[in-house]
Amino acid sequence: MPLKTEDLVFPAAAVCPEPELLFHPDRKGDKDRHPLSGLLRFGPYSRALPGYVLDPLRIAVICPAGGIRRVKNLLAELEARHRPKERMNYLPEFRGFSSTFGIRAVLGEADCVFELSGDLSARVQSAQSPHLVLAEEINRGINHLGGMRARFDVLVILLSDDWSRAFKGDGQDDEFDLHDYVKGLTATRGIPSQILLESSALAYSCRASVMWRLGIALYTKAGGLPWKLADTLLDAAFVGVSYAVRKNANGEPQFVTCCSQVFDSDGTGLEFLTYEVDDVRIERENPFLSRAQMRRVMARSLVLYQQRHGGKSPKSVTVHKSTEFRLDEVDGCFDAWQAVESLDLIQVQEDVAWRAVLLDPPKESNGRKGIPAAYPCVRGSSVQIGGREILLWTQGNAPTAVKGRNYYKEGKGIPRPLQLTRFAGHGTWEDKCSAILGLTKMDWNNDALYDRLPVTMGFAKVLARVVKRIPNLSARPYQFRFFM
Repeated sequence: MPLKTEDLVFPAAAVCPEPELLFHPDRKGDKDRHPLSGLLRFGPYSRALPGYVLDPLRIAVICPAGGIRRVKNLLAELEARHRPKERMNYLPEFRGFSSTFGIRAVLGEADCVFELSGDLSARVQSAQSPHLVLAEEINRGINHLGGMRARFDVLVILLSDDWSRAFKGDGQDDEFDLHDYVKGLTATRGIPSQILLESSALAYSCRASVMWRLGIALYTKAGGLPWKLADTLLDAAFVGVSYAVRKNANGEPQFVTCCSQVFDSDGTGLEFLTYEVDDVRIERENPFLSRAQMRRVMARSLVLYQQRHGGKSPKSVTVHKSTEFRLDEVDGCFDAWQAVESLDLIQVQEDVAWRAVLLDPPKESNGRKGIPAAYPCVRGSSVQIGGREILLWTQGNAPTAVKGRNYYKEGKGIPRPLQLTRFAGHGTWEDKCSAILGLTKMDWNNDALYDRLPVTMGFAKVLARVVKRIPNLSARPYQFRFFM
C-alpha cells in the first residue's frame, strides 16, 4: 500500500537556547548573548588576564608607495565613535578601540613601515603573470619586517584596488591566491597579519562595521581573547578534521595533508597541525584514512591538548568532519582516545536538501492551516530525521540576542540546516546541538552574531584551502590567529 502524505509524521522540533558568551574569567555574571554588546558592557575576556595583550598594540605596515597616510587616517578612525548605517537591529555604536578593548592601537616605529615600489601598479597592469610580480613585492616587505619582529605585534598589509588582477593566479597557476600566499608566508615567521583592501577598509560606507571588524581582528591577532562560551563542560575537547588534496598534471590526487584542530570546551585554546599521510583512499575526490593514519592524527591532537593542560587528557572528546567516518577511521579514533570517558564522532554536512518554513497559527480557530511567518524558524531549531541523524538550524531568527527584536543575519532567503550524523557516541542530541550552536559564535575574525558552521568545521575549510596552496608548512603546531 503506497504511503500517503498525511501518514508522514515528523518528531516534534526542539529549540536550543541562544548560547551566552563570557567576558571575564572570574565574574561569571559578565555574560551576554550578543558579542558586541558584551564587549561594550564588560570589555574583552582577556582584559583581566595580565600579559595577554600589552598596551599599546603596535602595528607594522606594508602599503603602496605614499600610502602610509591612509593607514594613519584609518588608525585615527579606529579611536573615534561611529554610528551604524546598516544592520540596525544588531550593530551597536562603535565607541573607539581603546574605550572598547582597554588598550591603544598605534603605528609602530618608523622602520616598521615598508612602502612598496612606486611603479608597482604599472608593472602589475603590464605583466603576463601579475600575481608573481605582486607576490614578489609583498614577500620583499615581509622579509624586511621579519628582521624586526620584536618591534611590532600585528602586520597590516594595505592592498590597492589597482592590483586586483594579481589577487588570483592565471591559467598556468590556478592554485595561487594572494590571501593564502600571504598567510603562509607570515605564519611560518610567526607574524599575525591583517590584509586590508582599499575598497572595503577605506571606502566602505558604514564605518561602524569596518571599525568593529578591524578592532576585533587586531585584538585577536595580537593574542587577545574577546570572549569565551559561558556554559561549557569541564575537561571537554572538540577536534576538527579536514583534508587538503593536491593533484598532479594528470588530474590525479598527488598527496593528502590532514589538518587537525583542537579546541577547549569553551571554544578557545585553538591550535592546529598538518600531517602528510600516504595510506589513504580517495573516493569521489574525498580522502579516507586508514586506521593507523587516523590513530596518528588523533594522537597528535591529544598531545596538543595535553600540552595546554599540564599533561591531562580530556574527559570527553567530540570529533567533527565533513565526510562520513569509515570503520577504519572510527577504530583509529578509539585507539587514540581510549582513555577518555566519552567519544563522539559526528559528520557535519552543509549541502542538504532539507528546508523548513515557520508557520504562524491561524488568526481564527476555524480549522485553517497556519500561514508562513515573516521571519524564518528560530536559530537553534532541530528535528531528528533518523536513528543517528538530526537537522540543526544554525541560521535563523535570533530575537533573544537582540533584546527581543527579530533578527535574521542573512536578511533574506530560507535558512539551510546542517545535517549531523553520529558514527560513535551516546547520550541525547541536545548537548551535541548546543555545543555546535555555541561553536558557531567563536569565529573572532568578524563581528557577526554567528556563522553557519561551527569553528571546528569553518576553520577546517580555511586551513585546508591554505595548506592546499602552501604545502611547505612544517609539521608543527600553529595558532589559528596567524591564518585569520
